[in-house]
Amino acid sequence: MGHITAFDPSGLGCRIAAEVKGFDPLDYMDLRTARRCARFSQFAIAAAAQAVEDAGLEMERLDPYAVGVVMNTGGGGVPDIAEGERTYLEKGPGRVSAFLVPMLAPNMPSCQIAMRYGIRGPVITSVAACAAGTYAFVEAKWILDRGEADVVIVGGSEASLHPLTIAAFDNMRALSRRNDDPQGACRPFDRDRDGFVFGEGAVALVVERLEHALARGARIYAELAGGALTCDAYHITAPEPSGEVAARAMRGALRTAGLQPEEVDYIVAHGTGTPLNDVTETLAIKRALGEHAYRVAISSPKSMVGHLLGGAGALSALTAVLAIYEGIIPPTINLENPDPECDLDYVPAVARRAEVRTALVNAFGFGGQNASVVFRRYDGDAGGP
Repeated sequence: MGHITAFDPSGLGCRIAAEVKGFDPLDYMDLRTARRCARFSQFAIAAAAQAVEDAGLEMERLDPYAVGVVMNTGGGGVPDIAEGERTYLEKGPGRVSAFLVPMLAPNMPSCQIAMRYGIRGPVITSVAACAAGTYAFVEAKWILDRGEADVVIVGGSEASLHPLTIAAFDNMRALSRRNDDPQGACRPFDRDRDGFVFGEGAVALVVERLEHALARGARIYAELAGGALTCDAYHITAPEPSGEVAARAMRGALRTAGLQPEEVDYIVAHGTGTPLNDVTETLAIKRALGEHAYRVAISSPKSMVGHLLGGAGALSALTAVLAIYEGIIPPTINLENPDPECDLDYVPAVARRAEVRTALVNAFGFGGQNASVVFRRYDGDAGGP
C-alpha cells in the first residue's frame, strides 16, 4: 500500500491505494491479446496461468468439455468506460476502440482464460460486488457436485483503480484518508479505523473432483467443503445491522460441509476496516458460532493488501487454504486499539502458528450480498471436490 502512482490524485481526499506495480502482461500473453484485454482480464489470465502451473495441469490432455472457469468480478472494466468516454469527447467517435465493449464486459476474464486453454465446459461470471470472489467458489462447487466438470479454474479479479472510482468511494466516506501513513491506513477491528484501502489484483485456484485429482497425483492443499449465500435485502451499501443474515450464510456454509460451529479453527474475515462492516461482522460471527466465536482465530488479509473488491474473496480463499496447508494464521496488522464492540480474537499484529483443520471465509458486498465458504484439511478420506 502506498501513494497512488497510476494517476495524479491531487485534489482527492484519499490519495493512497494498494496498486499492482511492475506488472507486464506480456509475461503471460501475446501483444495482440494484451491489447484486447482490460487490465482486470490481464490480471485474471496471469493468475490462472500461475494456478494451472502450480496445479501441474496438462491442459492439452484434458477433455475441454470437462473443464470450467468461474472468474468473478465486482466492477468489470470501469476505467475503460471512463477512458473510452474521454477518447470520444476529445478525439471523436472514430477513435473509440472497436473492442471497447468486449474489453470492459465483466465476463471477459472467464472467457479469455477459456480461449487461452481451449476450455469448453461451463464458463461463467457472476457480478456480486465485494462478495464476488467468494461466490465464485460456491458456484464452482455446484458445477463439480452436479458432475458438469472435473476441473474448474476459479477466482476473482478487479482493476478499477481510477480517479472516478476513488472519488466516488471517498465521497461515500468508505476509504481511509491516512494519506501520510499508507501502510497503517487499513485497520480492521481497530477503534481508530476510518475506511478501507482501495486495491487491485486477481487470484485463481484450481478446484477439481477428488477422484480426478487423485488419478493424476495432484498435490491437494485443502478440500472445498461447502458454501452458502444470503442477501440482506436492507440497503445498497450498509450491512443489515443485526448480523443475522450474514450469520445465516456462515451457518449454511457449515451445514453444507457437514460441520458444527465448534469445528471451525480459523475465520478469514471480510474485515474491511470500515466502521459499519467490522462491528456487523463481529455480531454475525457471534450469532453463527455462539460461544465458540470467542475461541476461534480471526484475521483480515485486507489489512496487508488492501481491498480487492471482486477479487477480495478469492484472496481470502487462498489465505484459508494456505493457513490449512502450512499451519500459519496470518495477522490483522494495524490492530493497535481494539474497538470494544469488536471483542473477538483477531490475531493482532503477528502471524500465529496453529493447527488449522477447518477455515471459514466471509465476504459481504453492496446490495447486501453475503457469501461464506468452508475449506478443510484433506486427510485422505474426504468425499467432496
